[in-house]
Amino acid sequence: MGDIGDDPDAGLVAAARAGNRDAFEKLLRTHYDRVHGFAWQLTGSRADADDIAQDVCCTFVEKIGGFRGDAKFSTWLIGITFNACRDFKRRRRSFLGLTEKLTVLAGLTAPKDGRDLYDAIWVRSAIAKLKPVYRETVVLVAGQQLTHAEAAAILGIAEATVSWRMSEVRRMLSAGD
Repeated sequence: MGDIGDDPDAGLVAAARAGNRDAFEKLLRTHYDRVHGFAWQLTGSRADADDIAQDVCCTFVEKIGGFRGDAKFSTWLIGITFNACRDFKRRRRSFLGLTEKLTVLAGLTAPKDGRDLYDAIWVRSAIAKLKPVYRETVVLVAGQQLTHAEAAAILGIAEATVSWRMSEVRRMLSAGD
């Protein structure tokens, strides 16, 4: 899954696991924007992302003691965020009966010109139409720039399955041209 020895957060994680509050704060400050942005990508809602990011911060404090270092800290934290988003969607469906609606990559970068805006809208629309298993894979690999191995670990599937899903997405999106 990659060399964990080069994890830039290793020292802070060790200190946080030992109960150092400053290390907890530094880790949260360092990774909060990524957690929030990822939650926003998966939910399509800034308000939902706010709630999920807050939940992840609380969960992080509870779970840091169980971090074994099998993956980079940032990958582990994205996994917690991914699970929090799934739980959030399950709760929402059970309470509201809403269908899943994602707008991937919304608002994360400002378009440079009209063509970029058109492309961004097309990508967001095309990805939003994908089945959830494909959408989740694309958001992890393309949106979060995780390796196939890291995405597989978060999704609980084989790395080959991630590779296959990405090739299927490329095929589906190119068929839409």
